[in-house]
Amino acid sequence: MNKLLSIASLAALAVSAPALAQETEKTEFPSPNAIVDAAPASDWVKMAPSDLLVMDLAPGAEGNARRVVIQLMPEPFSQGWIRNIRKLAEAKFWDGTSINRVQDNYVVQWGDAGYDNPESGETEQKALPDGLETVPESEYLSKLTPIDGESSNIDNSDPASDAKEGYRDDAYGTALFGLGWPLGSGNNSLWPIHCYGAVGVGRNYSPDTGSGAELYTVIGHAPRHLDRNIAVVGRIIEGIEYLSSLPRGKGQLGFYEDASKRVPISSIRLGDALDEDPAPAFEYLNTESKVFAKYADARANRRDPFFIKPAGGADICNIPVPVRRVSGE
Repeated sequence: MNKLLSIASLAALAVSAPALAQETEKTEFPSPNAIVDAAPASDWVKMAPSDLLVMDLAPGAEGNARRVVIQLMPEPFSQGWIRNIRKLAEAKFWDGTSINRVQDNYVVQWGDAGYDNPESGETEQKALPDGLETVPESEYLSKLTPIDGESSNIDNSDPASDAKEGYRDDAYGTALFGLGWPLGSGNNSLWPIHCYGAVGVGRNYSPDTGSGAELYTVIGHAPRHLDRNIAVVGRIIEGIEYLSSLPRGKGQLGFYEDASKRVPISSIRLGDALDEDPAPAFEYLNTESKVFAKYADARANRRDPFFIKPAGGADICNIPVPVRRVSGE
C-alpha cells in the first residue's frame, strides 16, 4: 500500500474559482476540449495492453461489430478482484454468456444468466475456473497515511476564493484524483468512485464480495452510495454506447425476463491476448499535470462563450479523465 506514497502529487487537484473581475471581462477562455487537444504528448500516459479488458458483443441488428474496452484499476486498488478477472478472461469464462440486466439510470450487468437471477429461468450456473480468490471487504479501500503538505478541501462557496487543493467534503468523503482515476478519501483511506462508465463487481449479501465473474457498469447518474460497498475494478474507455443504449429490462432490478432480449457476449479477452495487429492502444491525460489542472478548472468553471455564470466547482464525476485511442505500435 505504501508504494503509492512515493508517487508525487497523488491526490491534489487544483481547481481555481474565477476572480470576480474575470466574470465581467470579455476575454475568451478555451473550452475543456480545446485544452485537452492542446496537451503535449508528454502529458499523456500509455495504458499497458495487459490492463485492458476487451468485450466483443454479438453484432447488432445491422450486422455491425460491437466492442467495449475496459481499463482495469491500477494497484493498489481492487487487486484481488483484478487477479480474478484476469483468470476469468484467460479461461474464456465469459464466452457465450450475456448481458442480463439493464436498469434505467443505473447499471448494465453481464455474466452467467443463471447467477442470482431468478427471472432468467436458468437453473444451472457456469462453472468458475479454479484458483479464484475470496476477497475480503477490507479491500474496498486502500489504507494510506496522509501525504505531508497536502490539503484536501476547497471552499466553493465563494466564487472569488483563492485556489486550494482538492474538493469540498461531501457525504461520501473528500473527492480527488490520483493515478489517473477519481478517488474518494477519508480516515486515511482512498477508494475508487462510481462515476459514469465505472465497472464494478456484482455480489450477493455481505460478507460475499463477488468473484469478478459478474460485472456491471454505471449508465446513469453516479451512484456514489455504492462506493466502499462494492468493488470498482475499472472503467469503460470505449464503446459504452453499445451498453447504455440497450433496451431496459422489465423484470426486478432491470433483469430481462425474456431470454431473447439478452445480448450474447462473443468473447472477453485481456488486451495483450488479442490476436490482432495492431492491438487496441489508449492513453489517458496525466492527472498530475498542469494541463489536467487547467482542464479540471475549465470543467468546474465554464467561461467559454456559451456559459454565463461559472459554477465555482463541480462534482468529481463531471470531470472525466480524458482518454484517447492511439495508433498501435
